[in-house]
Amino acid sequence: MTSYISGFYKLSPEQRLDKVTEHLELSDDEKKILKGEHGFTTEDADRMIENVIGYLPIPLGVAANFKVDGEDVFVPMATEEPSVVAAASHAAKLAYNTGGFTTSYSGSIMRGQVQITNLKDPYGALARIYENKDAILRLCNEQDQTLVLFGGGAKDLDVHVIQGEDEKMVVVHLLVDTKDAMGANAVNTMAEAVSPLIENITGGQVVLRILSNLADQRIVRARAVFEDPFAGDQEAINKFMKAHQLAIADPYRAATHNKGIMNGISAVVLATGNDTRAVEAGAHAYASITGRYRSLTQWELGEDNSIIGTIELPLAAGLIGGATQSHPVARLATKILQVKKAEKLAGIIAATGLAQNFAGLKALAGEGIQKGHMKLHARNMASMAGARDDQIDQVVRLAAEQEKFSFDAIKQIVQKLEK
Repeated sequence: MTSYISGFYKLSPEQRLDKVTEHLELSDDEKKILKGEHGFTTEDADRMIENVIGYLPIPLGVAANFKVDGEDVFVPMATEEPSVVAAASHAAKLAYNTGGFTTSYSGSIMRGQVQITNLKDPYGALARIYENKDAILRLCNEQDQTLVLFGGGAKDLDVHVIQGEDEKMVVVHLLVDTKDAMGANAVNTMAEAVSPLIENITGGQVVLRILSNLADQRIVRARAVFEDPFAGDQEAINKFMKAHQLAIADPYRAATHNKGIMNGISAVVLATGNDTRAVEAGAHAYASITGRYRSLTQWELGEDNSIIGTIELPLAAGLIGGATQSHPVARLATKILQVKKAEKLAGIIAATGLAQNFAGLKALAGEGIQKGHMKLHARNMASMAGARDDQIDQVVRLAAEQEKFSFDAIKQIVQKLEK
């Protein structure tokens, strides 16, 4: 299978789906689900959340040209924002012939926090918790013997004394290997079950019993070498690097820089039915872990004006539980990715974020972010301006000829066509 397809964006949705299914052996029913012809209903939605009145479809695109750890992959991305899928595909194309993306994964350890207050001797309580570590871990693992059977479960404790406003409190971190699950339910169940035992050990009162989304022992890294995107233009290359340097030094820039990264990451997380809010919270917390909010990526110059990018972030995404299995489109998204392990899924997600960041910096160092974005947004604006379906392509073409993509300019084009 190759994901390197020239002119993929020029194909119709049906033709793109045919290209993807050539290698993945999707059934006719699965293709109909992806096209929205059947598969997700209000009844499905009502099983997932409360007070359902309907559901909100989000466009599902596929980023092409990705090679991750030596394997070609089509990357499903669920997003409402124009230019995101195109940008990721373009960036991946520039890394394809240099080996694509290489990833690594620190493991699938999640933290569950148990907060203990009203302690007479917080440091003594900390010591007693460690003295009873085996009993605490044993009780945790009794809550999910299936996870333990697959090699996961509670593995260790990490205990902290934290100064609050009016007292020192102890926070026990349960270090749980959740394997191929995101793990929130498993960790929360363990934290709640073990709390009475911890109260008996410490003589304190447990308040919070919940996982942390700062999954700093579930780190994924991705690296790629991108071919010179500026045809040797040293001024543009320098602008690229200086734009990155500002994201390292300035939190105002870093917030927008990292938002661009999350455009790619959140789109894949959503497409696979994972928790976008958990991943985003963890990523932004990790960006601040040094005490200053900064970029999640690093960029360096390589040979022949190539640009070397790396990304590092916590990524709690799984293939078991939640909407990853209950949502029919999410199931198909993981089938398109051909992933069987959370480790591989995390690597692809991180690679997409790195590609997205490269594309954003490339645009900023060149013609700016708006020209390409607005050009791709023109179809939406044409519809907003009242263009009929059979007029939209003509409106976009005329806007491109004039190089004017504002809503007012597109509205004028639509009005002229109506005369």
